[in-house]
Amino acid sequence: MPLPYQPKPRAVLLCDFRGYIEPEIVKRRPVIVLKAHKTNAKLVAVVPRSTTKPLHVREHHHQLARNPLPDDSAKEVWVKCDMVAVVSTDRLDMIRSGRRRPDGRREYLRLQIGPDQFDAIRRGVMAGLGLSREREAEES
Repeated sequence: MPLPYQPKPRAVLLCDFRGYIEPEIVKRRPVIVLKAHKTNAKLVAVVPRSTTKPLHVREHHHQLARNPLPDDSAKEVWVKCDMVAVVSTDRLDMIRSGRRRPDGRREYLRLQIGPDQFDAIRRGVMAGLGLSREREAEES
């Protein structure tokens, strides 16, 4: 079900990337919202989360201190900060708790990462896009 609102930065949601073309992400996966679009309430910038450790860990990879998904058994969780995507809120969905309410409706979790983790992800995004100060010095 599409998300009926524009989520705030740090929110952890599911994104359906089906319809993208490989080597882009082409499946449903958890994402972290980076920024809400200023002029279009149906768009947000996100970065994907992965439980697969990168082959070569670089400055644009960030390992989360803990898995934000409570029912997920994965011990290591990585954010692929070099894979920023601007997506429609129609691609996003809240994470289900796995329980149903007494009235039969599903329960959803409102998850978000902490500010320190978010700052590290933002630094990783800057590195992944080649916008970090260290990168600028190297390229000069």
